[in-house]
Amino acid sequence: MSSSTESANFPVHLYIYDMSKGMAKTISQSLLGLQIPGLWHTAIVVHGQEYFFGGMGIQSCPPMTTMLGEPDETKLLGRTEITKPLWEDYLQSLADDTYHALKYDIFKHNCNNFSNELALFLTGKEIPPHILSLPDDILNSPIGPFIRTFMSRVAVSPGGSNTHTFEGRGQQQPRKQNGTNSHQEPGLD
Repeated sequence: MSSSTESANFPVHLYIYDMSKGMAKTISQSLLGLQIPGLWHTAIVVHGQEYFFGGMGIQSCPPMTTMLGEPDETKLLGRTEITKPLWEDYLQSLADDTYHALKYDIFKHNCNNFSNELALFLTGKEIPPHILSLPDDILNSPIGPFIRTFMSRVAVSPGGSNTHTFEGRGQQQPRKQNGTNSHQEPGLD
């Protein structure tokens, strides 16, 4: 039985993309000394939008319209009663501080940490632990220190032409040069 006073219930999905398009699984053992199944970028889909964090900060777009296309895997994490206005206020508060563009770190403060925080807020559930542990697995490999040094300035922003960015209020944004983020380089998320 449903009444107009009941709270709405919205599905929450996790989109999982392999940024290596299968190459990590193929060459990781010989390069890293350990087998990894992929180089993961994740996003949360709720209220008809895909939300992610990268070198440009918190961004959203219609589902599957980033440059990554369709996700390699989609997981239904659960449902939420969080309304879209409350959700957007929460995202803005994260953009103002915790997930401001200048705080992005490909290994320690990335899209997967962001997706996990959103998943916990919306559903009380975490994203799969193998996704969250991947950066430490790579950094603890025999060539981890070299990778950390090489990748320390890399920031990924998979947004497309129809992407909305949640600007941090009162915080300096990365400079733009020729339409791109000046501290952004091609890399992995």
